[in-house]
Amino acid sequence: MMDNISYEAAGVSIGTANETKEKFRDIVSSGGFSHCRPLNRVGAFASVVEIGLSKYADPVFILKSEEPGSKQLLSIENGRIDWIARDLVNHLVNDIIVMGAVPCAVLDTIICGKFEKDTVLRLVDEISKACTENGCILVGGETSEQPGMLPAGRYVLQASVLGIANKSKIIDGISIKQGDAVIALASNGLHTNGYSLVRKLMKTKPEILNERIDGDSFLDCILRPHTSYAKPIQAALEHHHDDIHGMAHITGGGIHDNLIRILQSDDLQANIDLSAIRIPPVFNVIKRYANVSDDEMLTTFNNGVGLIMVVENSKTDAVISVIKEHGTGAYRIGQIEQSAGRKAVLFSNKLSWD
Repeated sequence: MMDNISYEAAGVSIGTANETKEKFRDIVSSGGFSHCRPLNRVGAFASVVEIGLSKYADPVFILKSEEPGSKQLLSIENGRIDWIARDLVNHLVNDIIVMGAVPCAVLDTIICGKFEKDTVLRLVDEISKACTENGCILVGGETSEQPGMLPAGRYVLQASVLGIANKSKIIDGISIKQGDAVIALASNGLHTNGYSLVRKLMKTKPEILNERIDGDSFLDCILRPHTSYAKPIQAALEHHHDDIHGMAHITGGGIHDNLIRILQSDDLQANIDLSAIRIPPVFNVIKRYANVSDDEMLTTFNNGVGLIMVVENSKTDAVISVIKEHGTGAYRIGQIEQSAGRKAVLFSNKLSWD
């Protein structure tokens, strides 16, 4: 006689998932903000969101999807579940605010090998809190238990964000011109890039885990949640929108690969003074243990520069002042110059590892 094979015996617990999803009602915001609020209940087939368009003369939507890469593996393995949830939202929001967008709504996806109720609830709770802190709302998402794809304890996170802006106010770099100043906004560490190298380093030189950096453990330093620049950037846009000609979120590929994305003209180049960059100590530790070149560090990590603004030169100090008022370090690291017919990002001087 053949044994019955149930879905639960195959590794999928629909009951646990449904029980957990019922608790989402107490987590996901039902109020929203003036520019965005949900209209339907948790558990519907799709999310219905009301977008306040009254103050937008020519509204456009800005969309972005993101996942926090191999950092999520390290974070969950080391109990930093709350942190990786915030990483996910903050990274997403940064990617759209650099285009002048206001974040509205977020959808998340949580895929796991085994549905662990407490872990999933913590993830959703922290994602929702991070959304609120960034002025947007978690309006729904997807949870999926896939025992054949992932082992128990393994999670894959992904999320998408919807933002809004006036079409005439989009910031895409088209206004960047010769003489503009390049401003660095400080990062608080690795953010969400360089973790494949760091994981390899931890495996080959585990003694790096004994390092203390400004009183914090190495793990705490590398897993610290990605900085959100939403509040300082929104304040800067409110006071100096027309003086901000371009912004770049410094993620994979470092300063070069992200700054060049907003240079629209082949007649322009950005000249970055590497000696001006203020490098957090965690990058010194990584460089020393990995024994890699400055070029490798610049390509792999942000090295303390989490976001770049290109602004009207005469307004440099004013923009920096607004950013600092909102608790984020900011300083000038370069300028825009005439190129020889090909857009480029050039580096002068050397990084200071003191």
